[in-house]
Amino acid sequence: MKTLLEIKSISKTFGKLKANSEISFEVKKGEILAILGENGAGKTTLMNILFGHYMPDTGNIYFKNKPIKFGNTSHTISIGIGMVHQHFTLADNLTVLENIIIGQKSLLSFSLSKKTAIKKLNFLMKKFNLPINTNSMVSDLSVSEKQRLEILKTLYKDCELLILDEPTAALTPQETEGLFKTIKIMVNKGLSVILISHKLNEVLSISNRIIVLRDGKKVGEKKTINANYKSIASMIVGKEISYPKKIKLETKNEVLKFEDIYYSSENNLSVKIKNINIKLMGGEILGIAGVTGNGQPDLAKLLSGHLAPASGKIFLNKIYVNNFTPKVFMDNGLAYIPEDRNKDGLVGDMSVWENTVMTEIDNQKVSNNFGFINSKNSKEHSSLICKLNDVRLQKIDQPARLLSGGNVQKLLIGKWLYRNPKIIIACQPTRGLDEGAIASVHEMILNARKNGNGIIIIGEDLDELLSLSDKICVMYNGSLSLPLEISKVDKLLIGMMMSGKDFT
Repeated sequence: MKTLLEIKSISKTFGKLKANSEISFEVKKGEILAILGENGAGKTTLMNILFGHYMPDTGNIYFKNKPIKFGNTSHTISIGIGMVHQHFTLADNLTVLENIIIGQKSLLSFSLSKKTAIKKLNFLMKKFNLPINTNSMVSDLSVSEKQRLEILKTLYKDCELLILDEPTAALTPQETEGLFKTIKIMVNKGLSVILISHKLNEVLSISNRIIVLRDGKKVGEKKTINANYKSIASMIVGKEISYPKKIKLETKNEVLKFEDIYYSSENNLSVKIKNINIKLMGGEILGIAGVTGNGQPDLAKLLSGHLAPASGKIFLNKIYVNNFTPKVFMDNGLAYIPEDRNKDGLVGDMSVWENTVMTEIDNQKVSNNFGFINSKNSKEHSSLICKLNDVRLQKIDQPARLLSGGNVQKLLIGKWLYRNPKIIIACQPTRGLDEGAIASVHEMILNARKNGNGIIIIGEDLDELLSLSDKICVMYNGSLSLPLEISKVDKLLIGMMMSGKDFT
């Protein structure tokens, strides 16, 4: 195949951090190239250099045998390179057509040629099988339709190389399958695709070639046909990964019960939580699947005492709860791992030890009756938790924001497990983590299950939910399906329920 893109010896440094170091590779015409690596491996920096957001310190990039102008996104787009970011850049208050043609003409122009734009769009939609109503408001589109629109935006600008950053992060299995069909149509028509993803199974199913970055360097390259999950995962982290296995357990006493819980936010913008019923047993993992925007954040806050229901009953360890605060739920043996670990899980500018003992002010070893913190005991307590849970850090006094995503998650889970909770609510527990950190977090969760904890995992990664859970529910438009035994469900059925079909 003919070479479309050539990256030669790209290096980029931020202060003392070497984000990219002498990275070189090619992308062929009509090829799907996957770029993998841990958080901080240099993937995002490299793509930002390619797309014109950053200037490299050294190196060159050639597109169709011509050097690209660094630090100029307009130039990058004009020569045929497009990028669809994980978080969409769309104007919700405009139509599909307006989102595509916005910025195509000078502000001094009196009008935009909508007829010409619609004609070109109809051609692209037919050619690449990307149907969408051009008159629809973006705010009314589903997640997969918004992604389709983002791809159409790049194709409208005559894109020849498309960069997709975590494109399936919020898609159902059916939507992912549809996206992959679209990608294959695009490459069959001569386009090239660079795919950045954490989901190895998907990468192995769609890509032609895989490149792995680690610590800012290119450490491996394989044709996908010669690769497997284990070999690529080991290449990503630099060592062989041991994945924990779920064993069959007998469940214990009921630890949590929701009866007909209803909740509606005051601003009426959130999805209403309607007649939620949950029964969780000790030694059981209940997975709650669903696409973003179906009420999961509010459900997590109800489960952890951050929100009070408008009606219904909640029982923790068979004790009726009518005082809804995080402290009350915590004192009743509940631990909460929030979805956004950096925003809701810790205070970044406070030290690691301060974050560790933040929830332990009732512990007499940590603070006295007057509320003064015993820093010596607190640091010893924090150091023990970090050691037990393999939290890797420079020193216990360092700001928590300097920890990697995986180490933040291990710290959060570890400090809660040290309290011996009976119930764990974990939201997106491995989102954005590399394979090594994922394996560690899975092991922590399964060990907690083995110790008799009742665990609820709220997530979008269906592979993870199916591998860890004993039962699974689907959340759609604020309602929760009846629990299904994992042994009796398949990915297709859950995916259909996530999109609202066959939802019961």
